[in-house]
Amino acid sequence: MPNPLAYWNALRARLARTLARPAGEAPAPAEGDAHAVQAAESLRQLLDDPSIPAAIRSGLAADFARLEAMLGKLERGEVHIAVFGRVSVGKSALANALLGEAAFAVGVLHGTTREPAQRTWREVAGGGVHLIDTPGIDELDGEARERLAFEVAGVSDLVVFVVDGDMTQRERDALATLARTERPLLLALNKADRYGEDEQERLLERLREHAAGLVRPDDVVAISAQPAPLKRVRIDAGGEHAELVERMPDLDALRDRLTAVLEREGRTLAALNASLFAGRLSDQVAARIAEARRELAGKVIRQYCIAKSLAVALNPIPVADLLAAGALDAALVMHLGRVYGLPLTRTEAGALIAVITAQLAALMGAIWGVHLVASALKGMSAGLSTMVTAGAQGALAWYATELVGRAAERYLVGGKSWGEKGPKRVVAEIVESLDRDSILREARGEILRRLRERTA
Repeated sequence: MPNPLAYWNALRARLARTLARPAGEAPAPAEGDAHAVQAAESLRQLLDDPSIPAAIRSGLAADFARLEAMLGKLERGEVHIAVFGRVSVGKSALANALLGEAAFAVGVLHGTTREPAQRTWREVAGGGVHLIDTPGIDELDGEARERLAFEVAGVSDLVVFVVDGDMTQRERDALATLARTERPLLLALNKADRYGEDEQERLLERLREHAAGLVRPDDVVAISAQPAPLKRVRIDAGGEHAELVERMPDLDALRDRLTAVLEREGRTLAALNASLFAGRLSDQVAARIAEARRELAGKVIRQYCIAKSLAVALNPIPVADLLAAGALDAALVMHLGRVYGLPLTRTEAGALIAVITAQLAALMGAIWGVHLVASALKGMSAGLSTMVTAGAQGALAWYATELVGRAAERYLVGGKSWGEKGPKRVVAEIVESLDRDSILREARGEILRRLRERTA
C-alpha cells in the first residue's frame, strides 16, 4: 500500500474538518457515507497488505482482529457510544435509562460492572447505535478493569463521560487522556436532582472550566439517570401518610445532544475512529518492520565483519587483502539493500562505498594508514607475530566494515538518501556513536580464536 500513513493523515484531516463545522451548518448529502467508504477502503488495504510479514501479523493478531471488527462495524453502519466514568457515578443507570430497560447491572457496591457490556440503543441515519457500559475507573484493586475501560473507550466513536459532582483530579486526568484519543466527548453531570437550580448551574460552569479545550461547552449537560424518590405527604381520613414517589429519569439534555451529533455526523465519527485506529496500527506495523530489519541488518553486518576480518587476516599477500575486503564491502551494501527492500546494483553499491570511504578517510586517515602498514608487515612476519599482526589488521578491517555497514544502513533507512545532514555529518555521527575500542577488542578476540581453531 503506497504511503499509508500519508493517506490516513489526509483522511483524518478531512474528517476533522467535517467535525469542526459550526453546529448550525448542515453536512453535505451522504457526506458521512462517503467518509465511511473511504475509511473502510483504507482498513481493507491494511488488512490485505501483502508486504506485512507473517510474523508481525501474528505478533499483532489482536489488533488486526480488532481492525477487522471495526471494518465490519463500518460496513454495517454502526456507531458505538461508550459510557465512561468513576465508579458509582451512575454509568449503568444512565445506559439503562437511555435504553428504557434494565439491560446493565446496577448495584450499591463499587465495581458492579466488571466487564464491558454492549446493547443496541436505536437506529440513526440508517445504522445502529450501540451503547457500551464500561467498568469504573479509580476503583480499589481495579487497575485491570480501569485499563479495560480506557481500551473500550478508545475504540468507541463517542464517549459520554459521567460525573456526579465537581471533578476529582483523577477524573480530570482521565478526561484529558480520553481527549488525546481524538474522539468527541460529552460530559454529563449525573444525579443533578440532588442540587438546587443555582448550585447545579454553578457546577456546570465549573465542569466547563475543567473541560475547556477538551469538551465543547454545549456538550456539558446535567442529567438525572435514576432520580431519588420524591417524599410526599398524603392526607386522608386516617390522617397524614408519608410516601415515596418514584421519578422518571431526566435525560432530555443529553439525549438531545446525542441525537444531534449522531444525525449530523455519526457515520463520520465512526469513519474517523476507524481511520485513527488503522493509522496507529500502521505505525506499529512500520515500527516492528523497522525493528526486524534493524535486527537482521545487524546480523548481516556482523557476518560480513567476520568474513572480511578473516579474509584480511588470512591473506598472506600484502595489500592484496585490501582488494578482497573491498569486494566484501560491495557485497555487504548490496545485501543490506535487499534487507531494506531497496535493491542496489553493483554500480550503485560501488558509488555508495566510495562516498562512505571518502568521508571515513577524511575522519580517520591515521587508522587507514596503520591498516596499510600492517598489511605490508604481515608478509614479513612469521609464527606468533604473524598471528598477532594479522589479528590487529583483521580487527581494523572488522571495525571498518562495521562503519561502512552502519553508514549504508542509514542511507537505506532514509530511502536511498542522506537527508538534510548529508553524508559527511551522517558518517561523523556514526563514528561518534560506535565504541571503537570495544569493537576492536571483540574483533581481535574473535579473529584470534578462529585463527587458532584453523591452526589447531
